[in-house]
Parts: sequence; C-alpha cells; structure tokens
Amino acid sequence: MFKVLKSNLFYIFSLLFLLSCKQSVSEIVDVPKIVFGTAKLTGRLTVPDGVNLDSAFVKITVPHPISGEFIKYKALVDRSGNFSIDADVETTVSYIHFSTSLNPGKPLFVKLKSGDITHLDIAYNSDSDMESITVNPSMDQNDMTRYYGLIRKMIEYPPARKVEPLYDKSTDDFLENAKSQLTEILAVVKNDKLISKELKGVLENDFRLFFYKGAVFDYNKAMMANYSITNGDKDKNPVIKKIDRSYYRFLKELKLDDPQYLYGPTFLEFQKQVLFNKTLAIPKMGETDISTWLLKTKIILSDLVGFKDGLYYDVLAANAYGRQLTEELRPLSERQKQNISKYWKNGEIARILLRKNQQVTELDKFKSPVVINDVSKIAADRIIESIVSKHKGKVILIDMWATWCGPCLEAMQRFRTTKTGFHDKSVVFVYLTNSSSPRNLWEEKIKGIGNEHYYLNDVQWMYVMTFFGFEAIPSYLLFSKEGVLVKKFTAFPENEDVKRMINEQLDKQN
Repeated sequence: MFKVLKSNLFYIFSLLFLLSCKQSVSEIVDVPKIVFGTAKLTGRLTVPDGVNLDSAFVKITVPHPISGEFIKYKALVDRSGNFSIDADVETTVSYIHFSTSLNPGKPLFVKLKSGDITHLDIAYNSDSDMESITVNPSMDQNDMTRYYGLIRKMIEYPPARKVEPLYDKSTDDFLENAKSQLTEILAVVKNDKLISKELKGVLENDFRLFFYKGAVFDYNKAMMANYSITNGDKDKNPVIKKIDRSYYRFLKELKLDDPQYLYGPTFLEFQKQVLFNKTLAIPKMGETDISTWLLKTKIILSDLVGFKDGLYYDVLAANAYGRQLTEELRPLSERQKQNISKYWKNGEIARILLRKNQQVTELDKFKSPVVINDVSKIAADRIIESIVSKHKGKVILIDMWATWCGPCLEAMQRFRTTKTGFHDKSVVFVYLTNSSSPRNLWEEKIKGIGNEHYYLNDVQWMYVMTFFGFEAIPSYLLFSKEGVLVKKFTAFPENEDVKRMINEQLDKQN
C-alpha cells in the first residue's frame, strides 16, 4: 500500500520540507505562537580561491501555517559571499528549508525567529561540500544536516512483512495495518544516534501526519494501490467499500490540538485534505459568519478529532480563507473582510489574512480571466496546430501539467509575479492537462492560474507527449510570433530564464 507511493512521496515531502533544528530543550517544547511578523536571515558563503561566486544565490522556503502556503525567497550572493533575506513569518519561530546554488542537493533547515536575525556562515571546499557551518543563534548541526537523509530512509524503508490484500477486508483491518507499518518506519528515527531527542519528536510527529495524508486519507486510492500490488488480474477493478465519516476516526490518534503542529510542514497540506474531503463535507467558508461556520464544522469534526474547542479550529477557519487567497488568487470580498475583523478583531490571524489579501489584490489587477477551450472533437495530431493558429502574431508558452503534479504547481506559484509583467504584451499562456487530473479539481485549480486551458483526452495527451519527446511534467513548448517552435524543455527553470526566453521572442522583428 505505502510501497507504491514511494516514487512520488520523496518529492512531495521535499516540497513540504522544513522541519526543526535544536537550540535548547525549552525552545523546542515551547508552545508556538501565531504572529504577524517578519524575520531576517543573513549570512556568508566562503569558497576556496579561484571559485567564482558570480551569480551564486541562496534560497529559502518558509511555511505559512495560517494562510496555508509555502513562500520561497531567493537572494543573490555578493562578491564577498554575503547575502540577506527578509521573510514574512506567521509563527514566533519558523523552521525553514535553506539551500545554495553551490550545492543545491544538500539543503539545511534553519530556524528563523520573528523580529530577530539569524546569521549563517558556510565554508565550502573545492568540491562544493560544506566544510563548516556556523549559525547564530546556535543550533545542533546534526539536526540541521541529517534531516533529509532520515526522511529519505523513512520513505524508502522496505517493510519486512509481505504486502497483504486489504481491499476486500474491513477498514479496521486497513487502519490497523497502516498503524503497524508506520511504527516500523518510525524506528528509523528512533534508532538514530546522532540527532537530538527534540528533533526525533518533531520528525516522528510530522512523518506520522505525512504518512496518514499520503497513504490513508484517500481510502479509495489506497485500496486501488493495494489491489494493484496484491492481485494478479490487472484487467479487473476491485469493488471498493464505501466509507462514511466514521472512517476518519484515526484523526483522534493524531492529537491535532497539539500546537506543535504549527512547526511542521505537512500540517499545511493535511489541513487542505480535512477541509475539502467530500466524505467529511465541511462547508465552504464563502461569506458565512465565522462563528456559524465553526459551529457547523465542529459538529462534523469534534468526535473524530477528540476535542470541541481550541486553537486548531481557528487555524482551520483561517486555512479555509487561505485556499481562496493562495490557490484561487481571489481577493476577499468586503463581507469576508468584515467577518474576519469581527471574529479575530485586530488579532494576529486577522492581520496575517489581510496582509495576504493585499498581496493577492495586487496580483489580481494583472490576472487574466480563465478561458476553457473545448478540443474534444479535434484530432490528436492537430491539437498544437490549432492552438498556435489561434494566436498568430503572439508568443505562446504552452505548459503541460496536472493537478496532482507537485513540481507543476510549484512552478506556477514561482512564476505568478513574473507572469504579471507580460499582461500587456503579445504573449499567451496556455495550459494543457488530461483526465489524470479530476475535472472538478482542475476547474478549481485553474481559477488561480488564469489564461487559456485545455482538458485533453488520453489519446490527445499521449500524442502530444510522444510527438515532442516528453517523458515527464511539467513540460513546456515555446512558440515564436510566427508560430515556430523555438524551445521545448521539461522542468521549470528559474523565473529569469523563462522571462528571458519570452522577451527574446518579443524583441525579434516580424
């Protein structure tokens, strides 16, 4: 069951990244507080003589558990190796993913404190390996450097037992089996001799959440995966049991009222599953009064999670607004802003949501409306031709993506601000997906993307992928104003690279 997810899980978890590092026991176990804040990260990269720092950069990813997204920052390193980043934060302490262009495959996680400065000095050898790390305030360096290796070990951990057929058994059997597998996997952390006791606790809690999110929450998907592994007849589909709300009784074991979850990366994505699960059927926030929404939501959740009140519900309400703001990129209505101010007054959650709303409002000024094009009757070998011919005289960037594709969604998020710079130029952004993206989810996702969209059938999709030699997504096709293919590539490069490609075509004379 968990085994078939491994190929995708490491990437997903890397996007979620960001766990903890240790300074002292008291700082790890302190109750995290929500704050409308900013934090600064400064530092210096030291390299041997002869190593060029031109164009070197650092990147960080900061979790925002209230607005419900990960915010990425990038800063160039000057000739002396110095860098500085000011980041918005939503908790008093944030644990972030840090990487450099000198060795992007070896990231660190670093602590930021709201209203304070974290300083990081890294010395590299001639092979671009880290020779030394100095951080102020100090952190346990094993915690900083070993986290990702432990995550990979847990994801790739091979269960000793044979995979049992569970698709035709009770949900109790399935949940018990999942719990047993998780216990085996967590032994990877328990048996590690180098990381701190505090980090072990954080890793275990967050991976438990991650495991249930990826391998348990979607029961139908888990059973189909189990059937695929354990049944030799691939031409038949199993009859999967229908579940009701009681299936999610496993939520009680997660103790979601523990505020320590605000430190972990998986919490953001797990909240989305809780909010938008069809079986749980939590109502949409919309313009509903928050107290009324919470009353209805608690009726659904309280017996499943094991508590009726607390910070968790406030965070869930904030996350309900967060989807509108971060995925649909749709500003709050006046009624919604009034509801937020009425319920949270001028508190930290209200200030965070209104800050995010201001950012979305600025982007919304330049966002193109969504246009859905029907190409169901167009032959597979004419799909791209029909798109290009429709936009004569314009540069066209075609993005092949899917709703389940983490790198695709990350790329779109990274490109949002850069894309707004082309709103008044002769550029068209076109997005292609296929039936692997559930239609209803696709229709929700594209609200935040804007521009032109095509939902291809499987034959059309396979033809386009094969014709252009693509083996993965996201993949891209760039056409000149004359309709000539000038570039094709898989995986999103830096924003500046894509911006340069488009501008080169815009600057060419017809």
